[in-house]
Amino acid sequence: MGEHNEFGQEGELLAIDFLIKQGYRIRHRNYRYLKAEIDIIAQKDANLAIVEVKSRSSLFFENIAETVTAKKIRLLVSAANHYVVTQNLDVEVRFDIITVYKNKGKFELEHLENAFYHF
Repeated sequence: MGEHNEFGQEGELLAIDFLIKQGYRIRHRNYRYLKAEIDIIAQKDANLAIVEVKSRSSLFFENIAETVTAKKIRLLVSAANHYVVTQNLDVEVRFDIITVYKNKGKFELEHLENAFYHF
């Protein structure tokens, strides 16, 4: 496995730990539907968070949240809709981004709730 893949997986694990500490229940990880993949599906009360995790080193200067393209958003919305329907859930759905920055061996997380809207 490539180093960047290992770093991405590490970022997802850190994001999961963070969400659990914030009171979320992890419903699914790496949920796939057609060409889409949702990194984390987490629930807190009647709110379902569809979470995209973006991990970068401190040498990467682009705003991570801006790397989620319109195409990626359409795929996430499609997969989220499929998940909610197949699980027969009655929840409010929102789309979040958790950014994981690695700087000199230390990690910083930022949770952007309602990072984008699906309409």
